[in-house]
Amino acid sequence: MKIQKNVGETDKKIRIGLGVVFVFLATQIGAWPRWVILILGIALILTGLFQFCSLYTLFGINTCERKVKS
Repeated sequence: MKIQKNVGETDKKIRIGLGVVFVFLATQIGAWPRWVILILGIALILTGLFQFCSLYTLFGINTCERKVKS
């Protein structure tokens, strides 16, 4: 089973960038918010790397560029 990509290149870069920032922030703060921010950061990085977001599928969003047939 092949998962169809639904995260475009710009979206991918934003997700990975924000994910890295969130993971860094999680190392700088304490208490329970650390885990929430860490999990969110890891999720953003993974969805960016795999270019698939299950929430996008639920809402019918696709930020991939569509190839135009000529």
